[in-house]
Amino acid sequence: MIKKVITGLREVYKHYDAFFIDLWGVMHNGIHLYPEAIKVVENLYKLKKRFVLMSNAPRPSKNVEKFLLNLKMDKIFTKNIFTSGEAALKSLQQKIYGNFFYHLGPKRDASLFEGYEKNKKNLKDADFILCTGFLDNKEDSLDFYKNLLKNHIRLKMICTNPDLIVHRGSKKEYCAGTLAEIFKQLGGKVIYFGKPHPEIYKFCVKKDEKILVIGDNIRTDIKGANNMKFDSLFITNGVHKHEFLHLPLQNYDKILEKYGTKTNFYQERLIW
Repeated sequence: MIKKVITGLREVYKHYDAFFIDLWGVMHNGIHLYPEAIKVVENLYKLKKRFVLMSNAPRPSKNVEKFLLNLKMDKIFTKNIFTSGEAALKSLQQKIYGNFFYHLGPKRDASLFEGYEKNKKNLKDADFILCTGFLDNKEDSLDFYKNLLKNHIRLKMICTNPDLIVHRGSKKEYCAGTLAEIFKQLGGKVIYFGKPHPEIYKFCVKKDEKILVIGDNIRTDIKGANNMKFDSLFITNGVHKHEFLHLPLQNYDKILEKYGTKTNFYQERLIW
């Protein structure tokens, strides 16, 4: 039987040509970088192994690069970043869903539609909803969003971050995926950009590569790997950490089965 719980990526890296590594929960927690995870990318870089830092961030890749540099990540590791925001930006440029959008999200995400500010409208005049997350000062009121959206389900919602929650340090925060779930429950249609949906991977795949996906979110990272038939390494001390707390190793697979997924390897944290 293949050893599923590995102590370090060094045990399996030789079997792969490229690594798609999640950021939040794997490389950092929104406040600081994880030193052991940085050692992983240092070693992959030295070994000339290709890696993509892949994030369900609702912002262009260049903005996530700035964020990582502010966290003191070495610039040599930020050359290959791809975000769900970047994928959504391409659809904006091509006007796939119409000319005018209503931005549902905080002001800090305005970089996503830089150059398209004139296309921003209120809900009544929009062709679609561009959802990047919760509005400033409305981070916790789910009922507010139900009331806001219930009369606008004729519009399509473009969700730029399928994640439901993240942990910023020890604090839990809702993401755009939670608003997309509310919109679907109201009867609206959602188009997702980001993991686990195929578009984000298609931008990053090279021909005939053996790929390992590394992530801490079963619904996005691991489900996305399964959808694309890529191998995966699941980090248990991330967004699902409370489900794995005090759980015996032999029961790990059962948790993933509840989500209709499977993984090749487990680590508590990403370590070389």
